[in-house]
Amino acid sequence: MVYRYLTTTLPYVNSDPHLGHALEFVQADALARFWRLQGHEVFFNVGTDEHGQKIYQKAVEAGEDPQAYVDRFAERFRKLCEDLSISYTRFIRTTDPQHIRAAQQFWERCTAAGDIYKATYRVKYCVGCEMEKTESELERGRCPLHPNLTLEEREEENYFFRFSRFQAPLLALYEERPEFVVPEERMREIRSFVARGLQDFSISRLAEKMPWGIPVPNDPSQVMYVWFDALVNYLSTIGWPNDPSWQQWWPVVQLAGKDNLRQQAAMWQAMLLSAGVEPSRQIIIHGFITSQGQKMSKTLGNVIAPEEILNRYGAEALRYFLLRHIHPFEDTNITRERIAQWYTGNLVNGLGNALARVVALAERHLPDWRPSREKPEAPPALAAAMARYHYAEAMDALWSELAFIDADMAERRTYALLRSHPEEGKRHLAGYLERLWLVAVWLEPFLPQTARLMREALNPPHRIAPLFPRLS
Repeated sequence: MVYRYLTTTLPYVNSDPHLGHALEFVQADALARFWRLQGHEVFFNVGTDEHGQKIYQKAVEAGEDPQAYVDRFAERFRKLCEDLSISYTRFIRTTDPQHIRAAQQFWERCTAAGDIYKATYRVKYCVGCEMEKTESELERGRCPLHPNLTLEEREEENYFFRFSRFQAPLLALYEERPEFVVPEERMREIRSFVARGLQDFSISRLAEKMPWGIPVPNDPSQVMYVWFDALVNYLSTIGWPNDPSWQQWWPVVQLAGKDNLRQQAAMWQAMLLSAGVEPSRQIIIHGFITSQGQKMSKTLGNVIAPEEILNRYGAEALRYFLLRHIHPFEDTNITRERIAQWYTGNLVNGLGNALARVVALAERHLPDWRPSREKPEAPPALAAAMARYHYAEAMDALWSELAFIDADMAERRTYALLRSHPEEGKRHLAGYLERLWLVAVWLEPFLPQTARLMREALNPPHRIAPLFPRLS
């Protein structure tokens, strides 16, 4: 038995889910489902990151207890997962008691290794990123990711992690495993970041100023820095350190956005090395979804919310858009017009029409047809694309089967052939049914509900309601 462990990053619950969250959930789900279809045992982790100053400030502004605030928002992320048929094994929250205990034990291990110390520091801090910023990271004195926020000048006594100690071990890791981060561009970026030298970073906050966090072991005056706490979820969710079964799952394949590269591929890996835990297996970095050529922003008025697409087109269509038309590694620009074109051209007229035409013929000419194999082998192009985490190319392999059916039916004039030479026509029709069955089986990682409906319609052939209804 092959055991595989996959995780998304944990969305920070200071606002509603956006398309970027949906993208990461759906990409990870497609991968988890594909591995299961290959016969692997998969642990698939999602969840929510619920501590830190941003959340504390939002809760105070709303006049809410922080726990009640995060409870409310965590349910919105859980609902998005349910709406999108995300087949997670565990939905972890960083306020879970099990996670809190694991984070404190992780802290103690890093302390025992000599990698945590206390010091006074002055720093420029971006509340939007929940991270310290060096001058080289700023643009015109502002964080490039949150230019509307004024950086805070902070000076206080906190605990620090000896990040600087791990430059050589991290570079050795990258050298030994050149595909540790994909795509290659992000691998070069993180290697360059580490090669320039690493600075120790603060991993705690004064509880009297910001109480919403996990208490530091043996020092109740401090709470853990949100990033230190949250990263430990990748271990706590599988039972580390007390449940021995965690070892069958570790190491993990991680999905993350490009704004998480440093935290996931350097900071977290150094923390793992300090705690005596093997580094992650691989980190897959995706780009941003943009609209009108810019990152989506409420201020710019170019936000397309997941609910908008779900309400108009449905969950399966949203999964389709995210997996086939969003580049797996680069920023991708989308508009409402393009979404409408994708829906009509590729789902209504493409997949839906191909199934309807072939099933209608089979009902009349091959009513007793059954697939020759319940689970045919994955198309080589699909398998190769999924090995590279290229969901769009994997789906292209399935749509090429639909294109073949459409072209072959037109070239052979299958409708007429079934009348003039029925046996020959049935032979070709049986071939179309086999190709559609192949699509129905291997579409499951991408569009699980659509794949199920296709299998039901094909075995035996019978007409069903349109997979994707036309919209006015």
